[in-house]
Amino acid sequence: MAEPLVSIISINYNQARVTCAMLASLRTLTYPRYEVIVVDNASPTEDPAPITDEFPEVRLIRSARNLGFAGGNNLGIRASNGAYCLFLNNDTEVTPHLLEPLVAALEADSRRGIVSPKIVFHGTRGLIQYAGCAGISPWTGRSHVTGYLEPDRGQHDTSGATALIHGAAMMVPTRIIREVGLMPELYFLYYEELDWCEMIKRRGYLSYYEAGATVYHKESVSVGQGSPLRTFYLNRNRLLYIRRNTRGWRFWSGSLFFLSVAVPKNSLVFAARRQWAHLRALWQGLRWHAQGQDVHRNHFLPS
Repeated sequence: MAEPLVSIISINYNQARVTCAMLASLRTLTYPRYEVIVVDNASPTEDPAPITDEFPEVRLIRSARNLGFAGGNNLGIRASNGAYCLFLNNDTEVTPHLLEPLVAALEADSRRGIVSPKIVFHGTRGLIQYAGCAGISPWTGRSHVTGYLEPDRGQHDTSGATALIHGAAMMVPTRIIREVGLMPELYFLYYEELDWCEMIKRRGYLSYYEAGATVYHKESVSVGQGSPLRTFYLNRNRLLYIRRNTRGWRFWSGSLFFLSVAVPKNSLVFAARRQWAHLRALWQGLRWHAQGQDVHRNHFLPS
């Protein structure tokens, strides 16, 4: 029996050379059946042509506008043919035996709805970025990631159910995407994959960490670690995640803590450092929530 087809989907935005490095690593994969789809999210200043010039096996989809992380991935999903979709950041590089354990983890138990591999910071001596996640704090909107910044000595080599996956590398069966819906495009950037994981879990599926697969992550190449854009979306989307995924006392206490403690603290830090662009971005992110947005809408694949 032939192995199921895996659709590897990645987003490019003004980073063709970075994307090409990821694609070069994909050529080392030992899994026999996969397709590669790269969505160029309307790169404004850099031509993505080198992607297909150097990697003609790749299907390049040029979006007419920047759809964000979720929208770009959803465009890739609509073009995919695989039984499984692997969403891979363009600033990652893979190990040759990445796909086999991820597919095996999902094939072994139909209750597993989404899986991430171990993620290690690229260019370090094995510093872990992700080896599972204990979940998001309803008060701060921040995640508690297992193994973060620990040297990888095999201490997190046991696979198992986990609260949340990691958006840099995650695999989902296409049948579950059809059932649950596409990645929530409301976020545009940051937290959408965590929200999607919660959507999948609410349908009764498990989120799973597969320790037998590894991806190396360069992290935040496209946006930049310290950009005002990042400040805007992180703060807007932390509150958005709380609004969409908590109820009752957790919702009210989480919202109040975020607004009365986290926001003033971050505001004072930005002001003390005279980072006025970041301060404006923080408050612009909060004002978005006062504009009557429908925060519970989702998107589905056509039947």
